[in-house]
Amino acid sequence: MALFNKHLLSLLLTLAATQAVHAVDYVVTNTVPTTAGGARFNNEIGADYSRQTLASATDFIWRTFQQTNPADRKNVQKVSLFVDDMDGVAYASNNEIHVSARYIGSYSGDLKREITGVLYHEMTHIWQWNGNGQTPGGLIEGIADFVRLKANYAPSHWVQPGQGDRWDQGYDVTARFLDYLNSLRNGFVAELNKKMRTGYSANYFVELLGKNVDQLWSDYKAKYGK
Repeated sequence: MALFNKHLLSLLLTLAATQAVHAVDYVVTNTVPTTAGGARFNNEIGADYSRQTLASATDFIWRTFQQTNPADRKNVQKVSLFVDDMDGVAYASNNEIHVSARYIGSYSGDLKREITGVLYHEMTHIWQWNGNGQTPGGLIEGIADFVRLKANYAPSHWVQPGQGDRWDQGYDVTARFLDYLNSLRNGFVAELNKKMRTGYSANYFVELLGKNVDQLWSDYKAKYGK
């Protein structure tokens, strides 16, 4: 029995160590709690919910990118979320996410759902590959909104499928296009992200779908009569 317990303890310690290696630490800081937006963040969202959302978003992104093997992911051990007094909505940089307290204070819809969607978008920027800086910005933003779309946090004001002027227009336009491409080849976005670990080429679309991206955009527009 003592030997069995020793082996069980060893196994549990090994599992704990394995989980610790891949665990991500989430830190939430409200830098402006006395402002209207900062107070609203504390009252309607809160640090605990934010940490849970960041963790849930990470798991969802890993699944969306089909990164079951930790070696396929970025090596990020800590993500910090800051609620700041700033213009705009949010941005991600250097494993930090900054969300605007002014935006939180002035938002008139379902605030919790909106900020949850924003956090899914920004967490995607933390984890996605960007082709060593070569990937077009519109595609980077489109992938982040694609994740938000697949997580069912797309706002009602987003464009409908088929709308938009260019495939790399970014955000909701590109997200809708990527959703169409993913329907042509299940896992397309995951495979595209994997290819962008080391660089970027427009030929990735040909390699994965057999057509260049401009032809795919034309097919997409034709499907929806746009």
